[in-house]
Amino acid sequence: MMLVSGGLIALPSWANNWSFEKIGFIPKIFPAAYEKLLAEIVATIIPATDTPGAKELGVDVLIRKILVDCYEKEVQDNFAKGLHEVDAVSKKMNGKPFVQAGGQQRLEVLKQMEKQEPAPEQTARSQTPPAPSFFRLVKELTILGYTNSEYVMTKLTGYVAVPGHYYGNTPYTSQKSS
Repeated sequence: MMLVSGGLIALPSWANNWSFEKIGFIPKIFPAAYEKLLAEIVATIIPATDTPGAKELGVDVLIRKILVDCYEKEVQDNFAKGLHEVDAVSKKMNGKPFVQAGGQQRLEVLKQMEKQEPAPEQTARSQTPPAPSFFRLVKELTILGYTNSEYVMTKLTGYVAVPGHYYGNTPYTSQKSS
């Protein structure tokens, strides 16, 4: 009984002191430089305007979480290679890494990455479905994360979790056909 009481006393202090960083909420699947690069990629895909962009809404963190929880190691490795390739293409086109490039330069790099995507008819002919390509995956997850964010759902689309009000005690009047 004393152990249970002691545990209940200690519980509030534990619950007030935890953080995602301490418990390892998202395992590291690529280096910190790639995490920053991913944040800049999503910011380029959906930039901030008069509304927050994908980076401000934390879409890059969501993408990392989805990669860890929903995709196998092969896709995670391909994603890391894609991040490396974005930086390589940026250095080739602009002479500097993607995170140091200007907005228009970043956009041109992503357009170049999109051109390198295999055509849909090429992937449809294969017997086994291919692993998702880097650019298509990052673009789809960015759009998914942004459009399903709390900010977009509540402030821009007018989503209401429980629409309307239920009036359970209303009189019923029968309308007879004449």
